[in-house]
Amino acid sequence: MKIFKEEPKIKFINKRYYAFALSGLIILAGIYMFFTRGFNMGIDFSGGTLIEVSFLKTTSIPQVRSMLNRINLGDAQITRIGNENKFFIKTLASLKKLNLPNAEKMEAVEEYELVAREMRNSMLDDTERDKAAAGKIDLNNTAQGEIARFLRDKGLGDEDAQESAKLIIGLRKSGSGIISDFSALEKAGIKHRVMTMLRDNTFLSKFTFLSVEFVGPQVGKELRRKAALACIWALIGMLVYIAFRFKFLYGLSGIMTLAHDVLVSLSFVLFFRIEMSLQVVAAILTIVGYSINDTIVVFDRLRDNLKIMKKDDLEAILDKSLNQTLSRSIFTSLTVFLTVMSLFLFGGEVIRPFAFTMLVGVIAGSYSTIFQSCAWLKVWEKYFLKRKKS
Repeated sequence: MKIFKEEPKIKFINKRYYAFALSGLIILAGIYMFFTRGFNMGIDFSGGTLIEVSFLKTTSIPQVRSMLNRINLGDAQITRIGNENKFFIKTLASLKKLNLPNAEKMEAVEEYELVAREMRNSMLDDTERDKAAAGKIDLNNTAQGEIARFLRDKGLGDEDAQESAKLIIGLRKSGSGIISDFSALEKAGIKHRVMTMLRDNTFLSKFTFLSVEFVGPQVGKELRRKAALACIWALIGMLVYIAFRFKFLYGLSGIMTLAHDVLVSLSFVLFFRIEMSLQVVAAILTIVGYSINDTIVVFDRLRDNLKIMKKDDLEAILDKSLNQTLSRSIFTSLTVFLTVMSLFLFGGEVIRPFAFTMLVGVIAGSYSTIFQSCAWLKVWEKYFLKRKKS
C-alpha cells in the first residue's frame, strides 16, 4: 500500500541543519529544565509512601490537604484521578516529621506502615475518631485477616469469622471500595447474630485506602541506577547490532538517532512534569526498540541503492532511500500513534505517563528516522572525506 501515486522527490538531506537546530533547541531546553527543576520523581525512584484513597462523598484536593495538615503532611503531593472521588497521595514523610514517639527505634518498613496509619486517622471525622478510640474497627479500612481475628476475639467461631470477613472484603471489592451502610452487609448474606456484633463493635468510615505502596530511599536509588543502566545497555546493544549488520558509521548514526528520541522524550516529560516512574522507563525502552526498526528499514534500502546508484552523490542516494520508504514509515507511525493515543485518552490516570511518553516517542522517532538518521550519515561522510584528503 502506498500513499503517493508516484515516488516523491523530497529533498530531506539539505534540510538537515534546520532539523538539527530544532532538535538541539528542544534538548537544550530539556537540559535546562533538568538542572533548574529536575524530574518529578515517582515513588519508584524517590521512595516514600503512595496511597490511593477513595471517598464516599464529593471531596476536593484542598479538603484532602486540610485533613493531612492535622499531621503535618499538608505538603504531600495530591493528584485527583479523573473526575472521580479518588486521589493519589504521595509523601516522603518520616515518623519524626509526624512527631510520633520512639520514631528513631522504628525500622523502615514499620515506619511507612505507621505513616499510612496516621494518614488514615487524619481522615476520620470526630465521630469516627471517637469510635476508633473506643476500640471499634473500621470495616472500610481493615484487612480481611484483621476483621476475622477481631470477630474471633469477640466470641465468634472461626468458621463464621472467616466467612463474614470474606463477605465484607468481597462487598468492598465489588463496588467503589466503600461500604456505605450496614444494610448492605445484610444484603450480602451476613448472618443476623454477626450483624448485631458488627453494629456494636465496628463502624463504616466515609473513605477507604484502595492501595498503599512503600518504597525505601535505598530501593529508589537502586532503581534509578538500574533504569539508567538499562537505557545505556539498550543503546550499546543497538550500536553493536547495526554495526554488525551494516557498518560502524551506520551504527553510530543509528545511536545518534536513538539518543535523540530518548532525550526529546525525556525533555517533554520534564516540560509537562510527568511523573518519572518505571512506566516511563518502560516507555523509553519501547521507543528505543520501535525507533530503530524504522531506521533499519531505511538503512537496508540505502545499502541496496548504494550498489545501484554508484555514479550519484551520497545526498541523492540518501534522499531516494528516504522517499522510497516514506509511505511505509508514515503507515507504521500512524498505526502506532493511533493506538497510543487511545491509551492516552481512555486508558485512565494510572497508564497515562506511559502513554504520554510513548506518544512523544512515536512522533520523535518518526521525525528522527526521516530527518536525523540519514542526515548523520551525510555528516560522517563529509568529516571522514576531509580527514582522508588531508
